[in-house]
Amino acid sequence: MGKSAMKIGEISKPRFEFRTFGQNFDESAKRMARLSVPIPEKVWERESEEIYILSKTNDINNTKLRDGKMDIKTYVQTVDGLEQWNPLMKGEFPIAKEVLIKDVFPAFQVEIPDFTKDTYTVEEFLEMIDAHPDLQGVRVHKQRFGYMVNNTLCEVGNVLVNGAKIVTINSESTEIEDINKTIADCKLEGVENINYLQAIKRVIGWINKPLAN
Repeated sequence: MGKSAMKIGEISKPRFEFRTFGQNFDESAKRMARLSVPIPEKVWERESEEIYILSKTNDINNTKLRDGKMDIKTYVQTVDGLEQWNPLMKGEFPIAKEVLIKDVFPAFQVEIPDFTKDTYTVEEFLEMIDAHPDLQGVRVHKQRFGYMVNNTLCEVGNVLVNGAKIVTINSESTEIEDINKTIADCKLEGVENINYLQAIKRVIGWINKPLAN
C-alpha cells in the first residue's frame, strides 16, 4: 500500500502548507491549473466573506469568523520552511461568556475585558474587539480556485483585505516532499512563505514588510 491519497474537504492528520501573497502570480497560477488533476466541481471556485481577528501580541493563533462560526487554529511548527497549524477551537454565536474568558481571549494573548453579559452575538463580540487596543477585526473576502497538483491541495485566490486586493497561491499536504515538488513545478521556489495573519498585518500596517511581489 502506498501513502493514502489526499481528499479535499476531509479531515486528515495535520497538514503542512506553503502559501504566499502578492500582486501577481499569473505564471505560477497558469502552471498550477495545467498541472492539476480533475477535482470535484464544488471546489472549482468558492467565495466567502470572513472576519479575521488580529492580535498585536501574537502570531501563533489564527482566528476567523465565517457564517456565524468562529474558528481558531494554532501554529505548531515549521519544517523545511513549511508551516503546520492545528485546530484549537471552534465556536458558534451567540457565544457564552465562559468560552470567551477560558478559550477565546487567552488565544489572543491580550488583557481580558470586562464582561457585562452571559452570551454575546457576533455583532456584540466584534464591538468588544474594536474597543480593545490590541485587537482588530479585518474583513476578508476570498475568491478561491481549487486545484490538485502532485497530490497536494492547491488554490489560487483573489483576496480583498478591507477592500485592498491581493493575490494568494498555496499548496498543502501531509507530505512535505509533495509540496516542495509543487513549489518547483509551479515556479514558486524562493518565494517567501506568508500566512494569512502575516499578510493581513502587512496590509494594515502592523508589520512593516512588503508582500512577496
